[in-house]
Amino acid sequence: MCAHYEGIKDPKAYAEHFSATAPASEVKVDLWPGYVGAFIRRHPHADVGDEAVPQCEAVAGVFGLVPHWATDLKLARSTYNARSETVASKPSFRDAWKKACHCIIPANAIYEPDWRSGKAVPTRITRADGQPMGIAGLWDSWKQPDGQWIHSFTMLTINADQHELMNQFHKPTDEKRMVVVLSEEHYGDWLSAPMESSTNFLRPYRADKLIAAQSNLQAIGQTTGQS
Repeated sequence: MCAHYEGIKDPKAYAEHFSATAPASEVKVDLWPGYVGAFIRRHPHADVGDEAVPQCEAVAGVFGLVPHWATDLKLARSTYNARSETVASKPSFRDAWKKACHCIIPANAIYEPDWRSGKAVPTRITRADGQPMGIAGLWDSWKQPDGQWIHSFTMLTINADQHELMNQFHKPTDEKRMVVVLSEEHYGDWLSAPMESSTNFLRPYRADKLIAAQSNLQAIGQTTGQS
């Protein structure tokens, strides 16, 4: 599970890595559930045939999916991750899944607790090549009582019991989970994929393409055979 991540601050990174402009509204970089961050979705008018319309856009939204039937934003505190095994049936996520409201969450890093010492040690996880992560997610919109529409998003997660790096995190008694980090060549396909193809993208990112460093900046990935 991922409750804390570092978003992208440089507007140029949106264009260079995700072919999108930076969100028009202000977003945070240090993100926790309920905070407003950026997500990238397929542009609503991408198929009109107008070259002036981009294929995708970066939008400001609440980290934690708020479905259309919610009564307030508090639900975001518990819907920031969607389990791949139950996303199609869980009330909070099933409508967004059925409608294939796919999005990409741009991140420089995610943070997970390393419990191998018996205490939770915050650990920063990045791509080994230094490039931003594109995390697979779902988005939705919610209409506030005052009539204003609020966007929100969640990160999709998969089991990581057998992952050489991500199985090191969380408490020993907890199931190991990881977010779905997409490869760049799959960004466009994910954003436009129909619901029937969604599960094809929910695969673990290779351990040797990730690196983790604790607060003392000591890399821990080397113990798993990473290069």
